[in-house]
Amino acid sequence: MLHENAMEGLQKANILLVEDDDFEAKAVRRAFHKARIKNEIVRAVDGEEALAILENTHPHIHVPTPLIALIDINMPKMTGLELVEIIRSKPALQNLICFMLTTSRDPGDIHQAYSSHVAGYVVKETAGQDFTRLLSLLDDYWITVELPDTPRH
Repeated sequence: MLHENAMEGLQKANILLVEDDDFEAKAVRRAFHKARIKNEIVRAVDGEEALAILENTHPHIHVPTPLIALIDINMPKMTGLELVEIIRSKPALQNLICFMLTTSRDPGDIHQAYSSHVAGYVVKETAGQDFTRLLSLLDDYWITVELPDTPRH
């Protein structure tokens, strides 16, 4: 069960889920719903779409800040690691809070992710089928930190 204070903090954060797999995206949404987290979750199916959303150039989707991104590593067109590198290179996006959400246990991926200043690296298998461990991590994170209001173009 989430802490009452966490629920107040969670209401301030919008979530960008960057996930190409429909099943995984539905699992994340179900887990948030099951935990009674009512934050808006907007999904991008790849890194290119995520960048368009973050840069407010997507023709149909706008996500207000503050924003937290849950990013899969293995995606078509642009990997999650490439996406985070681009995000960190753009002054308007560089403070975006990013969590890697992946099946990869590759030490190189983990090192590269943390070198790009991700807030956390979560292996989907250890997060559990319903992502309860991930939600617990996010719950603790939101209770502890003050989220920036990231200006975007």
